[in-house]
Amino acid sequence: MAAAEKPHAPSCERNREPILEALREHLMDRRRVLEIGSGTGQHAAFFAAALPHLTWQASDRADNLPGIAMWLDEAALANTPAPIELDVTGAWPQQRFDAVFSANTLHIMGWPEVERAFAGLADVLAENAKLIVYGPFNYKGRFTSESNAKFELWLKEHCAHQGIRDFEAVNALAAAIGLTLLEDREMPANNRCLVWRR
Repeated sequence: MAAAEKPHAPSCERNREPILEALREHLMDRRRVLEIGSGTGQHAAFFAAALPHLTWQASDRADNLPGIAMWLDEAALANTPAPIELDVTGAWPQQRFDAVFSANTLHIMGWPEVERAFAGLADVLAENAKLIVYGPFNYKGRFTSESNAKFELWLKEHCAHQGIRDFEAVNALAAAIGLTLLEDREMPANNRCLVWRR
């Protein structure tokens, strides 16, 4: 297929540099990263190129895998194995990873799926592993900006089960599988980068 046919999300171009800055700080001593919800594959290609010491394992639901593969094939990097199918409500990889990364996924999943995702993480996170999650969050049930409130309305109009998650509720799921919050970093466009360690 022509390069123009690769899936493309403008938000990936906008947020990749600030996310990379956080990843550089937290993943320099890591070796194997599982990315949950790789989407278009743009992040996987960009971060794997910038962090060549990592094996970057992209994953997503089956219908997104061909697009991810196009980005990874074009990048032709030695540290990106073929993307794997991962639906958080289904079977999880048998391997363990010393880091897991996910961007803009929790508000797309329904809350029961978010709960299933953290339950599944318990089996793939190695001892001392880090979990890094990027996206918008509410605090104490409140939006952090007018734009996030509008985004929530847009999400609900498209899919009633979607919505910006409360930090406290997500942090409780993380704590339940033995994770401790290391950093809650403010990011551009009213997003956060949350980092936990097992």
